[in-house]
Amino acid sequence: MTEAAIYFANLRKNYGDLSVLQGINGQIQRGEVVAIIGSSGCGKSTLLRCFNRLETVSGGQLVVNGIDLSTPNLSAKSLQQLRVRVGMVFQQFNLYPHMTVLDNLTLSPCKVLRLSKAEAEERGRFYLAKVGLAEKATSYPDQLSGGQKQRVAIARSLCMQPDILLFDEPTSALDPELVGEVLEVMRTLAEDGMTMAVVTHEMQFAREVASRVMFLNQGVVEETGDPREVLTNPQCERLQTFLSRMNGLEV
Repeated sequence: MTEAAIYFANLRKNYGDLSVLQGINGQIQRGEVVAIIGSSGCGKSTLLRCFNRLETVSGGQLVVNGIDLSTPNLSAKSLQQLRVRVGMVFQQFNLYPHMTVLDNLTLSPCKVLRLSKAEAEERGRFYLAKVGLAEKATSYPDQLSGGQKQRVAIARSLCMQPDILLFDEPTSALDPELVGEVLEVMRTLAEDGMTMAVVTHEMQFAREVASRVMFLNQGVVEETGDPREVLTNPQCERLQTFLSRMNGLEV
């Protein structure tokens, strides 16, 4: 078996006396798309943020892309390697409003990867085309719809050519009619073999695109497995209740 892209064992995260992740175990293989689902406050976004060290773990082991993030004193070099190779797409787009779309895409490749302006722009235009926005290179963020902004945010992450992409509810801030265009980009990335961990409430996306679904409840992984099996025939009562509340999904 190849080395897992993400591996965690007895992973714990506490905020003072509040235990958010309670000794969970799991792994994500390279090329896998894992949908992380669960009710608000179950710990799924905290888990995702641990994967790129936006949150430090309180205990257990976490290895992401070969870097042990459970090391108390992670070196600045290791942290930079992690951030370069593990991209993250947030709910909010976090684009610089005073910069064009292309400039938003080329900033990190120039500053972090030391690409020339020409190389970065070539890469930026390639990934803009990949997300269907080649014609928006000279536009500014406030000239784009929410769905277009999120696709630009995805293209920006792709410009770093990461090994792993993390998505924290990437469609939750979008109007319903704009959700599909973002999910279609993510579907294409999955077909291209990108390793992805996706915190989402989009059950249809999880069912059709994810390799595996992971259900968190109160900081514990209660059920995981093939999406079609887990989402059609959930074994634990809490997952049955959760799915029964989701619009458009019959249990």
